[in-house]
Amino acid sequence: MNKLITIERHFVEEQKLNPHATGELTDLLYDVAFAAKLVRREVVRAGLVDILGMAGTTNVQGEEVKKLDLFANEKIINAIGQHGRFAIMGSEENEGTIAPPKNETGKYVLLFDPLDGSSNIDVNVSVGTIFSIYRLTGDNPKKADINDCLQKGSQQVAAGYVIYGSSVVMVYSSGHGVHGFTYDPTIGEFLLSHENITTPKQGKYYSINEGSMHQFHDSTINYIDYLKEEDKETGRPYSTRYIGSLVADFHRNLLTGGIFVYPATKKHPNGKLRLMYEANPLAFICEQAGGRATNGRERILDIDPTELHQRTPLYIGSENDVLTAEKFEQGKR
Repeated sequence: MNKLITIERHFVEEQKLNPHATGELTDLLYDVAFAAKLVRREVVRAGLVDILGMAGTTNVQGEEVKKLDLFANEKIINAIGQHGRFAIMGSEENEGTIAPPKNETGKYVLLFDPLDGSSNIDVNVSVGTIFSIYRLTGDNPKKADINDCLQKGSQQVAAGYVIYGSSVVMVYSSGHGVHGFTYDPTIGEFLLSHENITTPKQGKYYSINEGSMHQFHDSTINYIDYLKEEDKETGRPYSTRYIGSLVADFHRNLLTGGIFVYPATKKHPNGKLRLMYEANPLAFICEQAGGRATNGRERILDIDPTELHQRTPLYIGSENDVLTAEKFEQGKR
């Protein structure tokens, strides 16, 4: 009989790997897992309740906000903030930082995308929650401010995502490898299903929105053309796999190998994905699994952020695939 390991037990075991651990990070991660259960409950029954469709507002990105976006955002803030373990939070849906209901003692920062890919919820495509955890830069939680949020991705102490699909899976890393847990609704627990995830050095899939090809720069077009060429020695041509939901595309490539590309374009010269809410946490996960993540020229985790909603191009996935993409972007191929 297989040994069942709950996510809470795994958090505790991970804590033992750090001799200076106080248990705070374990509690924080469990708060995130609990919030994910609340979001999951609504996502799986989204077609049965009046929660689909537009909320009639736009977020700080200028995008229309779905009702489920608002629900997920509210539930995560309330579920996580009530324990006072985070001194400050930031959400893709909020223009500024968020002071949790209780923040007297929390020494950590939480940044999150409450429902990535929500435009797909109406057609039953996988969506997800992405999160990132940092330590405060100072010692006084009451003085936490936006500067605590604007840290390099390399300073993350934990990051992860939850994908709501045919099953609900939470993947996280606290710097000791990457682990995945599948939710069992019969007992209401996340159970260890993917231990020590390692992404292949090279894949056979590429994920990019080729419908925007007319907006791509020549370097990106040349790279895509390269992937389509036939060359058995280098494993080409690659196959296209693009869902349009970042979490879903990333999760597939993490497990099977490949590269996800959202490049700089003529319309979005700085890229479109959010550095703090999407690129940094997924880059942390990717590197912990043996992969690579860059903006085409610089390691994602080394970028010094200047804005809470800063955008970036993103090349993420199998190490060899990302290295090849970088050569094209840097004019070396």
